[in-house]
Amino acid sequence: MNPNRKIRVLLADDHAILRKGIGMLINSQPDMELAAEAASGEEVVREALRIVPDIVVMDVSMPDSNGIEATRRILAAEPRVRVIGLSMYKDAVYVRELLRAGASGYLVKDCDDAELLLAIRAVARGEAYLSPAVTSAVLTDYRRSVSNPVDLLTAREREVLVMIAEGKTNKEIANALGLSVYTVESYRGSLMEKLNLHNTGDIVRFAIRNGLIA
Repeated sequence: MNPNRKIRVLLADDHAILRKGIGMLINSQPDMELAAEAASGEEVVREALRIVPDIVVMDVSMPDSNGIEATRRILAAEPRVRVIGLSMYKDAVYVRELLRAGASGYLVKDCDDAELLLAIRAVARGEAYLSPAVTSAVLTDYRRSVSNPVDLLTAREREVLVMIAEGKTNKEIANALGLSVYTVESYRGSLMEKLNLHNTGDIVRFAIRNGLIA
């Protein structure tokens, strides 16, 4: 995305007062603009196809057509659009279904302004964003559906795990992968949380048990 162009946001929610508050927040940012609003599932689909925004902030529960179905229809017609779900629900089932529909992010409605703006900017850069309020539920749900725990890891997390198990320091891993030490520490924390590991010894044992190192 052109860094000099504002992020165009379409806001969909059936509560006018919430749209007003979020709209004011978006328009107060130098790198964003509220391009349009919608109060129902059908309306957000029409508006998204009309203006093709960068981001749709999508309420999951709306009249006519819910946010999950609206997301599916928008992305089928305009895959360039990115959707962030906004919901009062923290249950993994809602997150899972919205992500399956193609959304790039999920926020709960009690998130603060800073988190909403962080999510919009991250998704506009092509990243995904899950509210910390739902991450634990999503991981638990995903673990139940995965038979091989290694599949919980991204390719980069797996690389970092193997190198930790081989005895390399964070600095050595960072140099080998062209990353910052901070980023390596982030991957290390993420993989340990996903696999419920607590220290380097646990990582080594996991790697040996799962055939990642000899």
